[in-house]
Amino acid sequence: MAAAVAHESGLTSVIVVAADSGPLLAESVAAALASSAPIEVIVVDNASADGEPDRVGALHAQDRRVRLLRHDRNLGFGPACNRGASIARGDALLFLNPDCMIEPDTIASLRSVSAQDPMPGLLGIEIVSPDCQPARGNRRRDPTLRRAVMTLSGLARFESRWPALAGVEMPASSARSAIENVEAVSGACLFLPRRVFDAVGGFDEGYFLHVEDLDLCRRVRDAGYTVAIAHALHAVHAQGGSSRHRPLFVAWHKHRGMWRYFRKFDPAARNLLLRLLVGLGIWAHFALSAPLILARRMMAASSRRSVQQKDATRTT
Repeated sequence: MAAAVAHESGLTSVIVVAADSGPLLAESVAAALASSAPIEVIVVDNASADGEPDRVGALHAQDRRVRLLRHDRNLGFGPACNRGASIARGDALLFLNPDCMIEPDTIASLRSVSAQDPMPGLLGIEIVSPDCQPARGNRRRDPTLRRAVMTLSGLARFESRWPALAGVEMPASSARSAIENVEAVSGACLFLPRRVFDAVGGFDEGYFLHVEDLDLCRRVRDAGYTVAIAHALHAVHAQGGSSRHRPLFVAWHKHRGMWRYFRKFDPAARNLLLRLLVGLGIWAHFALSAPLILARRMMAASSRRSVQQKDATRTT
């Protein structure tokens, strides 16, 4: 049995999972290392073939704050996060997507907010796109069957008039406080005390990719801790750096994660008929969307080739 890791008070362990994540991985790690608070960065490499984790290791070979944990196969996001957490020395953990750039004061501010909460649990921040537009998923409700139906049907857009039509995404509000308790936050940047992570058993490794963040938020709340978003803090998220080249693979695991979450938490899953119908609906949705996903990928590849050919023509 491996020896227990001693946790250092005041240190935050930033855990970044890489799986052919591209050059943004180095930018994400560099942004984290610019933090004004004491940190370490653990890059968990899920068998990347793009060489980027090695490049990060070489760039920071003399920086003892950076460690590289390699796997010879892709374990999935949640399992890789758990492996990173198992060697982390910090008394707080920040799970950061490899295409997400935090600000120098982000971690110090998150620690300050967490310290003021009587039952500090999981904290998220405002995730924005490179053009500074708010990302989807910053403030979410538990994805119950009813809410999912409201979202997919488009009825959720009328929830301001009829609250019963509320969907998974929470609508924008001008009356938000600086720290807002919510049911779930974006998985692109998740901060929580190490003791809370240990108390809930970390990420559920039954998920491979997607929905494990919603599951973690749910279990943190079920354990009596808070889940909240700090609206004054933000990070730029390029979105999809690890998955743009394998969209069908990602879609499969997203649907698989939705099915697992429904069976674990939704009271509707206790009804055998509803359970069967939801299962059929989820996989029918995947089957119908798969050709569109493949078509978009082919069009994107064709567009890239066209641009490359034009560039080659200009240089000659």
